[in-house]
Amino acid sequence: MKRRNFARRPGCSVEATLDLIDGKWKGVILYHLQSGTQRFGELRRRMPGITQRMLTKQLRALEEDKLVIRKVYAEVPPRVEYCLSDLGESLKPVIDILKAWGESHQQRLSCAPAPAVVKKPKRAA
Repeated sequence: MKRRNFARRPGCSVEATLDLIDGKWKGVILYHLQSGTQRFGELRRRMPGITQRMLTKQLRALEEDKLVIRKVYAEVPPRVEYCLSDLGESLKPVIDILKAWGESHQQRLSCAPAPAVVKKPKRAA
């Protein structure tokens, strides 16, 4: 994935950071990898809304950006594991703060569970 040049621009460090973790899934993947090394299938089960193709694409982008390490074992069938790199580990506080902020503002966010709707019984005519 080609990175943009943020040199000598106001807010460039914020733009550069957001460029690395942009999109719907990269932050979620980084969050799940905080708990340790995981295989592709484990990540997919933790994120039921992501397609196999999108998870592959996002993992490749994170690997290219040196945030995730992909380890392939010479076995049949091949076993592939993903873990955070040292650079990825350094994003832990950022991901944790995003999670905490989301939890404290969950009622206002669109991902918050819908409130229960109580239906009134119909009157007999």
